Amino acid sequence: MQASQEDFEKAQEQLKKLKTDPGNEVKLKLYALFKQATKGSCNTPKPGMLDFVNKAKWDAWNSLGTLPQESAREQYVDLVSNLTSSETSSPVKESPSDSESGYETLEVSTKNNITKIVLNRPKMKNAINVKMYEEIMEALEKAAKDDSVITVLTGNGDYYCSGNDLNNFANISGGEIKEMADKAGELLKNFVNHFIDFPKPLIAVVNGPAVGISVTVLGLFDVVYATDRATFHTPFSNLGQSPEGCSSYMFPKIMGLAKATEMLLFNKKLTAAEACSLGLVTEVFPDNTFQKEVWARLKAYASLPRNSLAISKRLLRSMEKEKLHEVNSQECKILKERWVSDECMSAVMSFLQKKSKL
Repeated sequence: MQASQEDFEKAQEQLKKLKTDPGNEVKLKLYALFKQATKGSCNTPKPGMLDFVNKAKWDAWNSLGTLPQESAREQYVDLVSNLTSSETSSPVKESPSDSESGYETLEVSTKNNITKIVLNRPKMKNAINVKMYEEIMEALEKAAKDDSVITVLTGNGDYYCSGNDLNNFANISGGEIKEMADKAGELLKNFVNHFIDFPKPLIAVVNGPAVGISVTVLGLFDVVYATDRATFHTPFSNLGQSPEGCSSYMFPKIMGLAKATEMLLFNKKLTAAEACSLGLVTEVFPDNTFQKEVWARLKAYASLPRNSLAISKRLLRSMEKEKLHEVNSQECKILKERWVSDECMSAVMSFLQKKSKL
């Protein structure tokens, strides 16, 4: 049934009331449909490559071609309706606002000598936005000082973490790119330093696919347990970027130069079994028994003497700390240069445009 102007206006009001960010690809689609419905086919000049936000919008609108305004209006109303229905019916809690921890993007708890940090943006596949970066660092700082014996990082939902939220890149204009790169570089450097310096045993419980920064920092964990349906992907070249999380140093050390090169340069996605055979993952468990087996083991670890574990970890890592900080600084310096390059902008734009074609 064709959507009326009244339906279109109502959808605009419903969109304003959404509590959950639908993600950049959906927002681009909504923008394009709105412009097509109200203005017709795209007829404005194409923005320059460095005008990141406006070029993404232009590409999304232009991709609709000669779609009739009535059809665009109908698709807009349908998309908003689906978003509204999904938000009201979804059983997944996106933000633990009633959690004792008080975090927006995490669930953090301490029980049985274990501090558990859960990435909690399941609808966004636990993509890391700026807020989550800040909250993970805060949670790690508190865990380092509390009375727990070990600290565990895991994800809520089907994904462990899908890497950087590309909204971190999309919400800037051409004139802000250099400033964004500098701030993002310092944020990333500080984030990785928290893993390098963490004083207690740090364990990753990889409950599903892992991408980007969530994979690269695994080399800084003490133990990595994974479900057999997990995958490990670092698609830096696809996005015109370069390695981070000390992976340029740790991955060749862990898995050998050839395999690290295949993963970090040529976007090789590893299965859980492959990651385990190469040493990135400590052990893989069947998905149907994963949580039960892993947490039974972690509870046993948490009964060990706290100080003994901390001292032993310090001995294991003391020779590497200075080197890791040096590597982290160099990686972030190079990444800041990559982020302002035309090549990186073009690659990320291409990715966003593909994702916007729902």
